[in-house]
Amino acid sequence: MKQIGVLALQGAVREHAQMLEAIGCKVVLVKHMKDLAELDGLVLPGGESTTMRKLLNHYELLEPIRVLAQQGLPMFGTCAGLILLAKEVIGYESHIGVMDVVVARNSFGRQVDSFEICLDIPAIGEAISAVFIRAPHIISVGEGVEILAQHDGKIVLARDGHLLGCSFHPELTTDSRILEYFVTSMV
Repeated sequence: MKQIGVLALQGAVREHAQMLEAIGCKVVLVKHMKDLAELDGLVLPGGESTTMRKLLNHYELLEPIRVLAQQGLPMFGTCAGLILLAKEVIGYESHIGVMDVVVARNSFGRQVDSFEICLDIPAIGEAISAVFIRAPHIISVGEGVEILAQHDGKIVLARDGHLLGCSFHPELTTDSRILEYFVTSMV
């Protein structure tokens, strides 16, 4: 059984944990450095990236997570998690800064502009339902980064080796295929 951590400082922690358990993973809620031991992968959930950065600093998790990413631990960032992983965030300092993408925050509008669409992702099969809430998008990717999905000409899902980042919230639907993709093809 794969042991997947979910960063549990803020955001959609419970939803990711429940979906990971439903697909047969052992879930570790990561709140302290000791929780990072013996993980097969780590999920950085959606939430508010500035708040998450402050909490990562407060709990002294930013650098240990960066080191684990640099050492090859598979990581999946959704929405704010994508912002945390990105090497560059337009107009802001990068956070963990390990995924070779440039990200713009709040690309699809404010909270009231949230929406759900059917999104084609050939790597996982049929189209899925994708929930966008104050979502970022990937402006550009580095060499070797695979673009997995776009919406309205904006990159919303990409893979950089052992790092996966998406703009939307797969955990807010009943479709577990993106988390299954992460666990089966990357972890």
